[in-house]
Amino acid sequence: MDVVVTPGAALRGETTVPGDKSIAHRWLILAATASGGSRLVGLPRSLDVRSTARCLAALTGKARPPLDLFAQNAVGPVEGGGSTWNAEQDLSGGIALEVEGDGREGLVAPTEVLDCGNSGTTMRLLAGVLAAAPFEAVLAGDPSLSRRPMERVAGPLREMGASIRTTDGRPPVAVYGRELHGIRFSPTVPSAQVKSAVLLAGLAADGETIVAEPAQTRDHTERALAALDAPIATYEGGVHLRRFQHRGFDASVPGDPSAAAFLIAAAALAGSALSIKGVGLNPSRLHFLDVMTRMGIRTVHAADRTELGEPVGTIEVAPCSGIVAVRVVPEELPLIIDEVPVLALLAAHAASDSWFLEAAELRVKESDRLRAIAVGITDLGGVAAEEGPDLVIAGGGLGGGRASAAGDHRMAMALMVGALAARTPSRIDGVEAADVSFPGFVSTILGLGAHVEPAG
Repeated sequence: MDVVVTPGAALRGETTVPGDKSIAHRWLILAATASGGSRLVGLPRSLDVRSTARCLAALTGKARPPLDLFAQNAVGPVEGGGSTWNAEQDLSGGIALEVEGDGREGLVAPTEVLDCGNSGTTMRLLAGVLAAAPFEAVLAGDPSLSRRPMERVAGPLREMGASIRTTDGRPPVAVYGRELHGIRFSPTVPSAQVKSAVLLAGLAADGETIVAEPAQTRDHTERALAALDAPIATYEGGVHLRRFQHRGFDASVPGDPSAAAFLIAAAALAGSALSIKGVGLNPSRLHFLDVMTRMGIRTVHAADRTELGEPVGTIEVAPCSGIVAVRVVPEELPLIIDEVPVLALLAAHAASDSWFLEAAELRVKESDRLRAIAVGITDLGGVAAEEGPDLVIAGGGLGGGRASAAGDHRMAMALMVGALAARTPSRIDGVEAADVSFPGFVSTILGLGAHVEPAG
């Protein structure tokens, strides 16, 4: 779907965002491998999360029917094997899912290749789960995922005792489960996905598993395991874990703060106030708000409940009078890696140069986002460039133009947001890619007052 975005609209009101897909991946895995029943409310319908459900359906027995139906995005109840799925809605359009787990020992060998779609999180986290499973499984994905590096997760899992084969360091990934032992792992590149894969393997490993991070990354796996009474200890820069079989649980998935970032940016560019309810307020996911504060955007947030260790509440956005240029240093990148596209489009509207330093990790996301951001800003009448691993944005605003999301969900949303404050209308091609993480993004910003219409 291609759309035309006309600037000048005021965005205001109250809204919600889809459930956090980073959390949903992890909670689906924990539910499917739990001993006993689990109920998850507010699961997002995003394509990546459905990829995880589809793969788990192929690996489980009792949990298969509801996982399979959710993966197909069907609308209707199903019962079977002690599990149910239904179309019960939460405020952000998610659904309720009930599964009956048989523990890790209940995993079964898949009869075909596990299709992870475009989801690197699915592939990396499931590699950790499968590292101790007594059978062979092959994880594959679409052409974009097939270009992404997988040795960074295969290496530590091999060190723990698993047999793993990649394809020149990339997918498909063949995992041959073995008896595992704990290790001390110090990743060279900070990655919450790799850390979580090692921790999920560590749940089935003899001895202690330790992950010593060079920089903080999101901690959803640690929080969930602690809430489930796992023998886990966290400290600044590290996590310790011992073997543990967790029980089932009930929890509601918080709204995705990364999705909220796009709405906050849209409100700021429109000079509008906005309230976003039911958002996850995990501190490891909110550094983008610190960057936005430096850019002149005023927000406040407060938690009103906790879900499986995750604080949940409201983000209030105050009207913004103008965007300020920003300098993002390398130590910040792991904490805002998913928000860089929208922060960069914000920076295009500043009066002077902005820098995102040592951002090479953006090259191995769903697309080469370092290049895609520079190209997208240029196509929309701005000035941006790659300088080695750095991204430089000249500021001065966007004149308007035509840009393509090129299949990348975060670029689709970032380009639309940036176009809201361009000097003339802009055409954004391929905005359906937003469904990967934010189904209904276009209708959401339309409902807040944005001027968006199908391209003729």
